[in-house]
Amino acid sequence: MPSPSSLPPDLGLSSEPWTLTPDELISGLRTGSDGLPAAEAAARLERFGPNELPGAAGRSALAILFAQFRSPLIYILLLAGVLTVVLEEYIDAGVIALILAINAVVGFSQEYRAEQSMAALRQLARARARVMRDGHEREVDASELVPGDVILIETGDRIPADAQLLRAAALEIDESLLTGESAVVGKRPGAVAADTALGDRHNALFMGSIVTRGRGRALVTATGMASELGRIAGSVSEIGEGQTPLQRRMASFAHIIGGAILVACLVGFGIGVGQGQPVGNVLLAMVALAVAAIPEGLPIVLTIALAISVRRMSQRHVIIRRLPAVETLGSCTVIGSDKTGTLTQNRMTVQAIHAGGREYQLTGGGYDAVGEFLEDGRPVAVPEALEDPLRLCLLVGALCNDASLLRRNDEYEVHGDPTEIALLVAAAKAGLLKDEIDERFRRQAEIPFESESRYAATFHRDEEGGGRRFVALKGAPEQVLEMAPRDLDGRALDVTALLERADQMAAQGLRVLAMAYRELPDAAELADPGAQLADLRFVGLQGLIDPPRPEAIEAVRGCQAAGIWVVMITGDHAATGLAIARRLGIAGPADGALTGVELEQMDDAELAARVDAVPVYARVSADHKLRIVRALRSRGEIVAVTGDGVNDAPALKAADIGAAMGRSGTDVAKEASDMIVTDDNFASIFAAVEEGRIAFDNVRKTTFFLISTGVAAVIAVLVSLLFGFPLPFLPAQMLWLNVVTNGVQDVALAFEPGEKDVLRRRPRPVGEGVISRLLWERTVLAGLVMATGTLALFLLELDAHGELGRAQTVALTTMVLFQLFHVGNSRSEHRSAFAKSPFSNPFLLVGTLIALALHVAALYLPLTQFVLRVEPLDLETWARMIVVAASIIVVVELHKLVRGPRRGLAPG
Repeated sequence: MPSPSSLPPDLGLSSEPWTLTPDELISGLRTGSDGLPAAEAAARLERFGPNELPGAAGRSALAILFAQFRSPLIYILLLAGVLTVVLEEYIDAGVIALILAINAVVGFSQEYRAEQSMAALRQLARARARVMRDGHEREVDASELVPGDVILIETGDRIPADAQLLRAAALEIDESLLTGESAVVGKRPGAVAADTALGDRHNALFMGSIVTRGRGRALVTATGMASELGRIAGSVSEIGEGQTPLQRRMASFAHIIGGAILVACLVGFGIGVGQGQPVGNVLLAMVALAVAAIPEGLPIVLTIALAISVRRMSQRHVIIRRLPAVETLGSCTVIGSDKTGTLTQNRMTVQAIHAGGREYQLTGGGYDAVGEFLEDGRPVAVPEALEDPLRLCLLVGALCNDASLLRRNDEYEVHGDPTEIALLVAAAKAGLLKDEIDERFRRQAEIPFESESRYAATFHRDEEGGGRRFVALKGAPEQVLEMAPRDLDGRALDVTALLERADQMAAQGLRVLAMAYRELPDAAELADPGAQLADLRFVGLQGLIDPPRPEAIEAVRGCQAAGIWVVMITGDHAATGLAIARRLGIAGPADGALTGVELEQMDDAELAARVDAVPVYARVSADHKLRIVRALRSRGEIVAVTGDGVNDAPALKAADIGAAMGRSGTDVAKEASDMIVTDDNFASIFAAVEEGRIAFDNVRKTTFFLISTGVAAVIAVLVSLLFGFPLPFLPAQMLWLNVVTNGVQDVALAFEPGEKDVLRRRPRPVGEGVISRLLWERTVLAGLVMATGTLALFLLELDAHGELGRAQTVALTTMVLFQLFHVGNSRSEHRSAFAKSPFSNPFLLVGTLIALALHVAALYLPLTQFVLRVEPLDLETWARMIVVAASIIVVVELHKLVRGPRRGLAPG
């Protein structure tokens, strides 16, 4: 609700209007039960402003395009382009420009849909409203509502502003927009305690929620940005765009590379000048060194690797809205998931029945009316006699019911409240089909459910049973047992024992409904149906639950094996949330839940101290969810959080990765998210985690592969300067190696399939860079081997023929061959290159052959001979180069053997 400062202080209204009675609200807002005078409403509109949410100026297409160039690696690539222009290597400059353009186009296409959170919220607030003005009912634009207005609502209306109920008749509201829970909420007037959670305020109406049943009259207490919806909109707008773990890692990596290049150039310049070499030659060497060290192909390969994972994820029901979010999923250490519809099926199901003193279990889930009735684990048949307690319990649940369950083409079509649908499905499993029993047992009267009475009743005539009449009643167990303290045979019940049984069922996460029945005398008058509710007979209890998704149970287990902690964040009651969490394996028998009320009593430091030991958060609001995400992040966790309602938007945006639900999610949640789960299934999130880890592995492999070449070239140039050798490479040749021959293989390496242990590793340490310590060690080792082999053949060729151009061709070709072998080493950080089939990544096999073919062609084509200053080589030279280049496999295989197998597997 609005903070005290957002409420009109001179109107004398409490900052917690849900704590006030209708009379106190009317007095505090200086209005009447028939509303405000038009003049006063106009004055208040002038003062408090329109009842609407401000629109958001989304990023323009140009801004999104420029954003693709805000990366340290792109800056380095731009520098390489400038250097090639300075060297008048315009063809190479054109290649770099093409790489920049492709990188920008791919990133732009993924991020073109700009943030529209505020715009989506504004659309929710756009509505017409029926309001009392000058004692008369009028229809006005919802934007004209002010605090103190009296609004009229009925079934199908969207609540136009935050309000408190003055009157209500069978009023039920869908507040999933704010609470995330699909069950409708009964509403009635009357004050509630100040610490009542948002989802339990039975007297409060919230902007954007929908009336599913009944009608009412309410007093507007907050409009526009002062409403709950507006406060959430404000929270979303205040949350800035943070960097993803990959962006932070790549920025750090770029700084390392940039610093290393600067140091190498300074050292090389000092060596060259100190030896008395011409400054021009030394500068040319430094340009060659810088171009060799810059991984020109890395930005585009990074984009391609992430784009490949985006495509793979789309096949697994996940749409990625921002490319870096791919890797973030693979880095996450905590997933905070909604319960309803994500971990559960979002389909209420009857799982337990107590009738006639016996306990039954029902198999089957969802709305497919197929399943068995079990007693002590053994199937039992439901007796045909209507007097049987089990059959009568099912019949009452199906008759006192306004939902529909129709079978069409072997499929069931359902409409209505999920709880009532579940009762129909349970009855259908016993052969009691809704259309058939409605035809036989004609409804003559009804008493709709009221929050105050806590029951509903229907009155029927049996057209096949001699016209006998009866009443079917369902409701809360304590209420029904008070009205029906006897069994079907008229014996007094042990009410205390039955209530204990209902409590036991509730402790298992079941929503418990009690059924009662009474045959009516022929002369019973139904003009006043309530008068016929005396002497009811208790029939039984039905326990319903929104069951966990079977695949979610496996996914939670998989997350835990991968070292990822799953927590449940729900607007449901603590007992229900804990019961489901225990079934899923999220919580253990000794674990408890932290409620929104308890969370309110903690400051941020206290919450951060508790957050790593709480598996379930229940009865939480938007503020609570946001605080939970921030508390987890403050402890160094990489947090993924799911959501579908407006209330989830701040948390989705504040998390490292926000995952919105595609089916049930609001536009606000989707626009605040980094990814959309199209089937609303937690298992799909787990699948995306796997793809995210594969994506980072491939980013790491491609980075290692590219950097190895750069290190080798830098060593070769520095050694040449130190000993006064001619330069083994020209800048254009280094660009050819980095961008073309290596680039083809690097792109193909991005298609590498995931390794078998990818989901058994612990999440990567937050501080670990793109290249691990082990790979840095291997990079230096590989660089030394490649530099040594290249320089040895370069000097041998120079000594044998005395032609610098031919010797530089040998050096360049040797490096190309080194990379052809080294790409096999790069396919796994720990596994042998010989343990991976070359056909498991056909892109890499073809890419390697293409890279070799391109280089061979470059040695013979006049244009590339001119641009690269290369020439054809004889077979003897080729043989010598191949033997030397193959040594890289031997060295890296020995390094893998010495450094041992992978460490850091999660316990599983």
